[in-house]
Amino acid sequence: MAAGTMSCALATGYLMQQDSPYRNPNIATKPAIVSAQPAPTAQTVAADTTADQIMLDSVQDITLTSALPDLPAPRRLPDAPMEGVNSGRGLLDGAVLPETPQDPEVPQLGCAVTATTAPAPMASVTLSVDAPCFGNQRVSVHHSGLIFTEITDEVGKLNVTVPALSENAVFVVAFSNGKGAVAMTQVPDLDLIDRVAVQWADRAGLQIHAREFGAGYGDTGHVWANAAQAGQGTFTRLGRADTFEPQLAEVYSFPQGDTATEGSIALSIEAEVTQANCGREISAQSLERRDGNALKTRDLTLSIPGCDAAGDFLVLNNLVEDLKIAAK
Repeated sequence: MAAGTMSCALATGYLMQQDSPYRNPNIATKPAIVSAQPAPTAQTVAADTTADQIMLDSVQDITLTSALPDLPAPRRLPDAPMEGVNSGRGLLDGAVLPETPQDPEVPQLGCAVTATTAPAPMASVTLSVDAPCFGNQRVSVHHSGLIFTEITDEVGKLNVTVPALSENAVFVVAFSNGKGAVAMTQVPDLDLIDRVAVQWADRAGLQIHAREFGAGYGDTGHVWANAAQAGQGTFTRLGRADTFEPQLAEVYSFPQGDTATEGSIALSIEAEVTQANCGREISAQSLERRDGNALKTRDLTLSIPGCDAAGDFLVLNNLVEDLKIAAK
């Protein structure tokens, strides 16, 4: 029995040293001294467990690894399809894709503004404007200090006869966006005409009246905008009052070189008092060319009576001088 007990102890000690999962080969072990002892107590078992824990804590330089599955490499996704390439067909080697088209340039629609002139009776000029892209548009006409506003027709055309104020007559037409044109012409017979013009802005309501050789109001020889009968001189009204910020003018012309009558022509500037101009101070300008002399201009300031005088006429006889006509 003693011999069997010793054999079991020897076998147990050997197995604990060789087959423990916590065995560190770097730690030297001492040969076990086995003696015939009684079976280990609970205290002995606890001591053995502590020794195993010390061996576990002394292990160093352990690299943890995990077992990864042997997965195949991911496939490359196909490129995005190109627009314009037929399904099932690829591009040929060396093929070049067409470039993206650029925005087209703004087409030229023939929007150029042109102005032409032609001679007219009484040393006047017919001004023709062609502006295809400016139908029913306000346009300003400038000539030797004279300014008036007109409106083109639905296709952008304008024809107006303007009494010339200079022999080398230059006309400028201008639209509100700055587009315009220039035209010029010679007026060789201008020296044979005496000419007086009055121009104003907005709704001043001015009028120029010429009473030839003693004619009274309403008589033959009374020349103005609403004259029932013509005189020897002619009257021209320029501008449209129904435009935005209108500029208007009236021109009286007398053919001094063709008359056999001697005398004077009384000139006056008149204004009807209306609700649009009553109680206001208005500005105007006169332009005169007499006896072949250079053009003269004069700035005018008029005080219109109060609105209680609406319907009355203000007669200003001293703003322009009467014309003196000598028989030829």
